[in-house]
Amino acid sequence: MEVLNVTADAETFTCNAYLAPEGSPTLVDAGSMEGVVDVVREHTDELDRVVLTHQHGDHVEQLDAVVEAFDPDVYAYDDHPLRTHEITDGDVVTVGTEACEVVYTPGHADDHVSFVSEQSLFSGDVVVHDDGAFDYGSFGRTDYPGQSRERLVQSIETLLERMPDGVEGLYAGHGGVFHGDVRDVVETALKRAEKREPKYPDE
Repeated sequence: MEVLNVTADAETFTCNAYLAPEGSPTLVDAGSMEGVVDVVREHTDELDRVVLTHQHGDHVEQLDAVVEAFDPDVYAYDDHPLRTHEITDGDVVTVGTEACEVVYTPGHADDHVSFVSEQSLFSGDVVVHDDGAFDYGSFGRTDYPGQSRERLVQSIETLLERMPDGVEGLYAGHGGVFHGDVRDVVETALKRAEKREPKYPDE
């Protein structure tokens, strides 16, 4: 399945917002980059749905603009004024051409979910391939109020239990897209998170 990072050229802080234009066009997170609607329009005239991993500002700031432009269904775990479909652990949602299971993965955010298909993992901020802390197998920060490293570790363990062995595409909320042995990346992130050491020791 083709997956495009429509915020790849952002000059300000945003999450990665992923467009799956084939089949049933779907946007995973809306990001905070002004002009994201224009980038989506370069690839599709219609958007069937937006699915949210969680509602931190860098993931939802442009949701109003996306909904105004395309009038898609909006799938979210927690309530939101624009939500049209509540999702919960174990639900199945379509992302492009793939059926993705919703996996509840809190720790970084209480409303965090990931989307897992036979080929792809849209992990939001629970697991990332690379970021400023680690180059291969990192995890979402848990040092802000309301966050929990213990809960994040449990969430990564749940992802490993629920993720099919054939998953080869990792589409995380930050860092680069990874194609290959996604399970190994997630297992590496788990080992680092389990150490309970600060992700950014200088902060």
